[in-house]
This record gives sequence, structure tokens and C-alpha cells, in this order.
Amino acid sequence: MPLFQSLLLKSRETLEIYWLLVKITVPISVLTEVLSRLGLVKAIAPAFAPAMHAVGLPPELGLAWLTAMLVGIWGAVPLIFTLVPVSELSTADVTVFSALVLFAHGLPLEQKIIQKAGPGMVATTTLRILGGFVYALILHHLFQATGWLSAPVAPAWVPGAVTPDWSVYIWGLAETMLMMLVVLLLLSWSLEVLKITGILGLMMKGIEPVLRLAGIKGEAGHLTAIGLFLGISYGAGLLIREARSGVINPRQIFLSCVFMGFAHSIIEDTLLMVSLGADIYSTLIGRVVFAIGATAALALVLASISDRAFFTRLFRGQPQGT
Repeated sequence: MPLFQSLLLKSRETLEIYWLLVKITVPISVLTEVLSRLGLVKAIAPAFAPAMHAVGLPPELGLAWLTAMLVGIWGAVPLIFTLVPVSELSTADVTVFSALVLFAHGLPLEQKIIQKAGPGMVATTTLRILGGFVYALILHHLFQATGWLSAPVAPAWVPGAVTPDWSVYIWGLAETMLMMLVVLLLLSWSLEVLKITGILGLMMKGIEPVLRLAGIKGEAGHLTAIGLFLGISYGAGLLIREARSGVINPRQIFLSCVFMGFAHSIIEDTLLMVSLGADIYSTLIGRVVFAIGATAALALVLASISDRAFFTRLFRGQPQGT
């Protein structure tokens, strides 16, 4: 397929995704602004205070975290600087918050896809949220001890700027949604060019030896690499097919899905959070290293679990014959 036709097809797919995001993001953003102006956000925030305090973040960001988990990263993006002004956040703050949302976002949709591949929804969802919180906690203490990234955040763009004037707020929200469309199109085009030129394929092959460190091998490693670069919808979607064919061992499927929960869409999601001021080394390299280490540790634990316990508590399906 010629490059132009391929990009045109990808643009149509992106527009469909964008319209879905608009229908979700705009109502939530307006509702959040209403709640904020009524003072209700401050009333809700204390429920998230313990978790936010543990990682050194303002409690107000707990609402943005919850929105990310339920709706997705793009649902939370317009809320971040609405809930807490840019002037009150450091680069470390945005990086720590990014760790929380990069691990756990869009859970109802993504976890449903993972569940169809076999792994239990409760177990993998818990691991994603806990993994993100642990990594955010590590970053918080590292930044606090070293003073690294303590400078005021300098985002490339500020979505959903707060203003007391409703007309100005609506205009600002419209600008944010337009910028969202531009970013989505640029990212989708870039990924398509990487795929067509074969660069993405080379990147996937290069990551497979690294995945073996996490205990993920063979065909599961290849599919995990797809999820790492393109997202859970692609990686776990392909795993569903392989799981039904019985080609890949269920324990490998489970480890693959756990790893993808920790680190997926590392190009698109990382660039988005970096544009908001997050540190690229922490959100990209550090996240992948943590995902490898955490999955490797889980693989050791998994090896000691009997098939009966595994298929009863962690995996929906029947054990394969040896």
C-alpha cells in the first residue's frame, strides 16, 4: 500500500478514536471545572490524600489519577493543570504523576482485552495499579533525596488552563481538543512511517532479548514487543488469538500481559507526558527497567505456584498438557 494511502487510512482510524475521546473528555472536563468552581473537588480530594501524600503530590491530582484509570490518559490530560496551577508544580511532581497514569489508565477497556487473553482481570488490574504506585514512590524518594528535577515544570503545552471566565474557559478547552487532534495525528503518522520503513520491526527484534530477562520467551516475547511499542490493544489482541490456538503457554501469556500492563505504548504515551513537562528518562527508560525487574520477580513467584492455584486464581482457562 502506498505511503499516502496508508497515512490516509491511519488518519481515518485516528479521527474515529479522536471523536470517541471528544465525547468522553469534554463532558468530564466541563464537569470537573464545575465541581472545581463549586469547591466540590476540594471536598473529594481528601479521599486521595493518603496515596497522593505518599508520593509527594497535591491531593487534588487524585481526581486526575482516578480519571486516567477509568477513562484513559487523554481524559486526565486536561485536568492536571486545571486542578493544580502550573506554577505550583515541579518537574518531579509531573514525572511522579506521569508514573501513576502511565502504568494504570483506561483500565475498563484495556483490562477487558487482557482478560479475553486469559489472565484474570482482578489480578492484572491490581498489579498495574500497585506497580504504578510503587514506581511513583521510588521516583518520589529518589527526587526528594537528590533534589533532581526540583525546578518548576516547563510544559510544552498547557491543556485546559483555568480561568474565571466561562467563555474563555470553553475557548481554551476547544484549543486543547484541537491540539489533542494534532498530537494524535502526528503520533499515528510517525508510527505508520516507522512500520512501513521497517524501523519499528527492527526495534521489536532488538527488544526481544531484553524481554527474556523478564522471563518472557519465544512467540510471547514478540507479541509483548508489539504491545510495548503499539499498545495493549495490539499486543494483547494478538495474544487472544494465540491463547485460543494453545500455541503459547498460559504462564507466558500471563507474564506478557503483566509486562504490557507496566509498559506499553512507550512512544505515544511517553511523548504525551513529556510534552506536559515530565522527565523522559524516568517515564521511558526507568519505566521499562522497572517493568523488566518487576515481571522477572513475578516470574519467580509464578514458578512456585501450582497449576491448580494458577488456573483458579490468576488465569481463566484450562491447563495445557505437557
